[in-house]
Amino acid sequence: MNVTAVSPHLDDAAFSVGGTLTALADAGHAVTVVTCFTRSVPDPEGFALACQLDKGLPADVDYMALRREEDAAAMAVLGATPLHLDLREAPHRGYGSAAELFAGVREHDDVWEDVRAALTGLPGDLWLAPQALGGHVDHLQVLRAVAGTGRPVLWWRDSPYVLRDPGARPGPDLPAGLVPLELPQDLDRRADACACYATQLGFQFGGADAMRAALTDLDEVLLADAGARELALGMVSPAR
Repeated sequence: MNVTAVSPHLDDAAFSVGGTLTALADAGHAVTVVTCFTRSVPDPEGFALACQLDKGLPADVDYMALRREEDAAAMAVLGATPLHLDLREAPHRGYGSAAELFAGVREHDDVWEDVRAALTGLPGDLWLAPQALGGHVDHLQVLRAVAGTGRPVLWWRDSPYVLRDPGARPGPDLPAGLVPLELPQDLDRRADACACYATQLGFQFGGADAMRAALTDLDEVLLADAGARELALGMVSPAR
């Protein structure tokens, strides 16, 4: 099969469903991870600049170029092919604070249409995409772009948001009629791939060791609850 995972940012697919992606690749399927919001923006200002300064990076660093390199390394670990769309992250689309990133999609922010257009024509016998747990606007936009296309989609639980709030609810555009689906995972290589995102580990987890511990803790909780474990691996929506 051609397996296509649609990731909002340069790390979401690996953090959320990297174990499944590498298992699919090892089984002989061609796995591509399409990351939507990867455009480099020269001379960022305001909140957009703060998003790299709070990672300990100076203002003159091309933050997104650095992240694309990290993603390429992570995909090599997973056995997946990276594809980076040239679209701007929310801080470069006028969202001016961390609170605004989680306060809902703005009325005139139609970037989901650009995402859907970019996905048109890409091969994919099976698709994977986020449920938009946590409500980040970029995740909501990707969910909206992928939902309703008629493709068979596995909807993954967004990490690290599900780590912070295991009871988080899906985005409003998630299709109805979903059924749990359990897939194999390679958890060790998932963690190795996640470790490639060096710019994110301190901010999101407190470091590489803390990231590995957090993912392990989540796996133990989910293994104790078969239903929750299935939801963590993904949910399938039949093609319409």
